[in-house]
Amino acid sequence: MVDTETYTIEAPNGDVEELELPEGLADVFTEQGESSTAVVGDLLVQSFAQQAHAVVHHSQGETPADLDALNGKMEELFEERFGVPLEEAMGHSH
Repeated sequence: MVDTETYTIEAPNGDVEELELPEGLADVFTEQGESSTAVVGDLLVQSFAQQAHAVVHHSQGETPADLDALNGKMEELFEERFGVPLEEAMGHSH
């Protein structure tokens, strides 16, 4: 049986969400000297960036103007964190 470990996310308004992962799973994705917490953060940033990109660039309908702005900011934050543009990391550009 695999145990779990809990990571805690706190929102600016004080809301807290606990996220359970199989113990050691985040460690699988760490690089030398990197914490598992940083990896969990990386994966959250990556997921939000990919989801926002998909809605803005690949949905069939129109997207609200604020979503374009939110996606643009998320792409900036992705590039700041990972050092490459999101579209490059995803293997395509628009």
